[in-house]
Amino acid sequence: MKPRKKLYEFHTANLRAVSAALDRVAASTRTAIASNVPPEIETFTRLYAMLLGAWAECRLAKLLYHPNAYNDADCQTVRNQSTHLDRWHKVVELAFRKHYIIPHAALSENTLTHSAYSRYRTISTLLNGELHFVITLRNKLAHGQWIYPLNDQWDDVAQVQMDALRTENLLSLKFKKVILDALLNAIADLALSLPTFDRDFDNHYRQIQNAQRDLRTRSFADYSASLQSKYQRGRAKRAAP
Repeated sequence: MKPRKKLYEFHTANLRAVSAALDRVAASTRTAIASNVPPEIETFTRLYAMLLGAWAECRLAKLLYHPNAYNDADCQTVRNQSTHLDRWHKVVELAFRKHYIIPHAALSENTLTHSAYSRYRTISTLLNGELHFVITLRNKLAHGQWIYPLNDQWDDVAQVQMDALRTENLLSLKFKKVILDALLNAIADLALSLPTFDRDFDNHYRQIQNAQRDLRTRSFADYSASLQSKYQRGRAKRAAP
């Protein structure tokens, strides 16, 4: 088995590569939207959604093997969880237990301070909502279910993911990436430094709130029209004598 330091380097390199791939796919999607090519828009949007889930998984691996985050026993505990979402929850739980010296008792309003428990619940809720959606959609796409995502029994359509494939677009997915980035940054702070977590949590949460607001209010139709208008102006300029 490779040393933890080397494994951390591997996971860091993987995250860097997946992040770069997300940027390249986003650029290809914008080009497809600007030139109004629906099959390419659909393909690149699904690729972006799939890579977003992979990016979250790389974030977990990098944090787990950070030399100042978790010991070998904790890493094994996290790896033993059955789902990717459960692993994130365990990462958060272990960090709270470490910082607040709660080895066995349930994390609750009785064992944590009010502010700590409030933040614990906020993080858990966001993981169950924002991250769970991205992970589940990624899993369907990674199994080739690009048109009809299926339930776990493969005997019917998975309606939530089916609706997502019909409604998600580059703009909404990019806002969800902002939400996840702020959330996972807060979790990384928690794992690595409680003072940093306490100092920066409200800033991370404000980023999440701003992105959630943009997700509700920003129009993909307007975004597409702006890209297409810019594309047409560029074509006209290049064609001018």
